[in-house]
Amino acid sequence: MGIKVAKFGGSSVADAIQLTKTKEIIEADQERRYVVVSAPGKRYDQDNKITDLLYLCKTHIEHNLPYEQVFQVICDRYMAMEINLGVEVDLLKEFDEIKRNLQEGASSDYIASRGEYLNALMTAAMLGYDFVDTAGLILFDEKGRFLEEETNKVLGEVLKKHERAVLPGFYGTYPSGKIKTFSRGGSDITGAIVARAVGADVYENWTDVSGFLMADPRVVKNPRPISRISYKELRELSYMGASVLHEDAIYPARVAGIPINIRNTNRPTDPGTTIDAEVNIQKGQIITGIAGSKDFSVIAIYKNGLSQESGFIRRLSSILEDYNISIEHMPSGIDTLSIVVSDHSIDGKLDEVIEEIKRKLDPDSIEVFDDMSLIATVGAGMSKRLGVSATLFTALAESGVNVRMIDQGSSEMNIIVGVETKHFNQAIQAIYNAFVEKAEA
Repeated sequence: MGIKVAKFGGSSVADAIQLTKTKEIIEADQERRYVVVSAPGKRYDQDNKITDLLYLCKTHIEHNLPYEQVFQVICDRYMAMEINLGVEVDLLKEFDEIKRNLQEGASSDYIASRGEYLNALMTAAMLGYDFVDTAGLILFDEKGRFLEEETNKVLGEVLKKHERAVLPGFYGTYPSGKIKTFSRGGSDITGAIVARAVGADVYENWTDVSGFLMADPRVVKNPRPISRISYKELRELSYMGASVLHEDAIYPARVAGIPINIRNTNRPTDPGTTIDAEVNIQKGQIITGIAGSKDFSVIAIYKNGLSQESGFIRRLSSILEDYNISIEHMPSGIDTLSIVVSDHSIDGKLDEVIEEIKRKLDPDSIEVFDDMSLIATVGAGMSKRLGVSATLFTALAESGVNVRMIDQGSSEMNIIVGVETKHFNQAIQAIYNAFVEKAEA
């Protein structure tokens, strides 16, 4: 029998109704032997996530404000789940311990982690699986850096002793035993770590969407789903803002060569999106997806003979590093060089950076173009087809979009264009129409 690790996000375990769906999904496939759960998420738009309520309790205590009412809301959520699921978990004992630790000054990481901890206890009782706490199994060093290999060894050895188990996502421990959480979305990372540790055949990530779409549905109406995508393609799209899965969750599964399957808890028969190590170019497919991000600025530098000047890029990069500014892209010509930076990273520093560039690099001219957006068209099939760039730029021109910047990766897997933000939606729609709608017509 194979092994599948199934991680369920906050929306998938928000209440007893959702947990019942997860139970049906898990029991439908006996290979789903290891389950990782998030804390309960929102049940409706105006609801609160359990993790946010736990953080709020900690904040109230730090400011000498009453926290009991908020804590009771958390307790009521779990007790309602226990009753509606018909399981028995000693919740009162757990609540007393959490409350005591709160009052004794427990860390924010500890408090936040209790959402996953309690939900894993609940889910294990519902399924009849073993509960395995990730404290002491997912390891960090004294500085909070994740210990990849040590974790893989320890976790793998422990899980060998459990045929079926439920684990809380989001956290592990420092060498001292204190709780250390991942960043938000960390349960995705936990799922991938568990998948690697047990040598899973597939890592299923269950959420509230049926995988990835070829474009943002807020921009393109009813975009086509992506059935398969490679890690490299996903990395390109995620960088530009198209994200269903926590980016760091890709790495442990990729190292182990484990496919990731993004699935929808509310539509379990949908196949979702499979993320593979290998690029799989499907017949007739040119692009895999389109994604974009707003709020960038372009600093365009012109200097006669720039290409012959040794060390120019190194000195420019050093200036930006001194101001803690990351370079997003750097398209260049013989005498020109443009650096694309996020508005957030350069906010309040632009004038100083420009003056520093003038003083140290002596350019003939510098221009700054703000209110820019970047749009990436991504697909492994692009490098195998003639006329891709022509199709893309013709589509943009015909829709009245002026391209201010072009950058193509050496892998020929993506083409990034910079456009004015007012043309952002228009540009994405034009590219989608050219490569998807017209191709299928």
